[in-house]
Amino acid sequence: MSPTDPPVDPLTPTAAAQAPNTLGTEPVPRVSLREVPEYELGDVIGRGGMGEVVLARDLRIGRDVALKRMRADQPTPELVQRFLREAKIQARLDHPSIAPVHELGYDSEGLPYFTMKRVVGITLAEVLERKHDRGQRALRAMVDVCQAVELAHARNIVHRDLKPSNIMLGDYGEVYVLDWGVARILGAPDDVGAPSSTSEDVGSLDGVTKAGALLGTPGYMAPEQARGEPVGTKADIYALGSMLFEVLCGEPLHPRGGGAIAATLSSAAASPAGRRPDRGIAPELDALCVAALSADPAKRPSARELADAIQGYLDGDRDVARRRDLASELSAAARAALERGDRAESMRTAGRALAFDPTSTTASTLVMSLVVDEPREVAPEVEAAIDAEEVMAARHRSRRAVLPYAAVFLIVPFLPFLHVANWSLLLGTFAAFAVMIGGAWLNVKVGLPAGPILVGHTVTVLFFSRLIGPFVITPIMLCAILLSATALPWVGRRWWAVALWTTVTVMLPFVLEWAGVMAPTWSMTPQGLVSSGSVFVPVQLQSTLLILGHLVAVVLVASYARRIGRDRAAAQRRLFLQAWHLRHLLPEQASGQAALAR
Repeated sequence: MSPTDPPVDPLTPTAAAQAPNTLGTEPVPRVSLREVPEYELGDVIGRGGMGEVVLARDLRIGRDVALKRMRADQPTPELVQRFLREAKIQARLDHPSIAPVHELGYDSEGLPYFTMKRVVGITLAEVLERKHDRGQRALRAMVDVCQAVELAHARNIVHRDLKPSNIMLGDYGEVYVLDWGVARILGAPDDVGAPSSTSEDVGSLDGVTKAGALLGTPGYMAPEQARGEPVGTKADIYALGSMLFEVLCGEPLHPRGGGAIAATLSSAAASPAGRRPDRGIAPELDALCVAALSADPAKRPSARELADAIQGYLDGDRDVARRRDLASELSAAARAALERGDRAESMRTAGRALAFDPTSTTASTLVMSLVVDEPREVAPEVEAAIDAEEVMAARHRSRRAVLPYAAVFLIVPFLPFLHVANWSLLLGTFAAFAVMIGGAWLNVKVGLPAGPILVGHTVTVLFFSRLIGPFVITPIMLCAILLSATALPWVGRRWWAVALWTTVTVMLPFVLEWAGVMAPTWSMTPQGLVSSGSVFVPVQLQSTLLILGHLVAVVLVASYARRIGRDRAAAQRRLFLQAWHLRHLLPEQASGQAALAR
């Protein structure tokens, strides 16, 4: 073109492809791909009904772009106009999920082309074919698609051919809505530039939109679109619902092939959960999909509402009303299980109710009652577990009993200064205490039944009473033994066993003395009670040892009692803290009704 040539409208194609410019007046420079090689063309990377997309290299700034050009060698003016409309519509929609248009022009043959950002990735259709890729990734993509469609609707543009093969997922998390070739501009006079009723498009069985009788792709087009009626933004919502159905179910809403249109026109709104109950589809997503597929366009939500609902699900904002209903049903089931006496099932069910609705007062009160209140009847397996825990505690106490038992051997260093009257009884006493020390060690290692332990205590008390008599120090020792013996599970739950053992242990020394089996160790005189024992001959040093032994016995018993009390206090403290934490974990309004608050 010479400088003297008259100006030419850069948007006006050759005579064979002239069409009015209805979307803007900004001039677009004409570029001849053959005469001005600004682009280096590569392979075809996509093909639609009237155009194809090739990979191109923009030699001017050194970037890869996608170049879309017309497939027909001599297209009609109407097809050219549609092609131009697609470029201008796509350029108007400045959204991260819509590929931006870089340049619009004509090649040396007068056919239009436009370049846009090159998108690298796979289509949503390919993602859905990979079973391991379905789920969160596809749902996240649906949020971006819905938001892009919402922008188009806000600018009075309807896509009219939304389907998984027109959604591209980039390699770095990008999501793009492609192929705006059959988009409609709402409110334009007679929809200027749109295809006429005699040359509208219909999607082929392979997903490529071709010339035919209807706009869109069977299986994804709305019922009103399938009937050939004028469509608005709600037609896109039906297509979005169809894609969401496929994401949730793993299969298309309508069958492929010629029956797709018939199925669209005859079928009511389908439920993904009803189609595939085995997939555990969330109730709110199921209801959302059913609403989007409503036969009445007015009842379908907007694209923004779809995006917000799906994003809410991804963020964990589940359907509150449904969750509360489920929590109520589970709370009732938990109470029924408790009435049957199945506390374990009641606890599990009440816990599930709290998981659905953490604010449920009914469920939280039931959980607190189950945890804090002691049941009237305890399951055998629970009793067994408690007994095992008590046995472990008894073994721990047996380790601490070694020192009080060993204290009797403190007499040994003083034996040279004492007059032993009966070595047999003294050695028997030492042997009894040695046996109890060994029994305590054995109980720590393997555990012993309550019977042998009680018998050993009785024999030990009997021999100890021979040292000083049954009224001096012996009662202190007996109290210490009772602290340990009553902590045994078998003994502690049988009052008669405690009473019987105590009576036998206390009375045995007196009975044996009265029967003449053992020598008397005490007597009543006008001056009072006299207790002398039958092992040592009374000497002055014995009085000092008696006072010292009395002090040592009291100190040892006090220390042993303190340790037992400290263990029980620590256990009670742990239980209280657990209950306190549980009370604050559950809803505050329920805490006042819990047993802990009482």
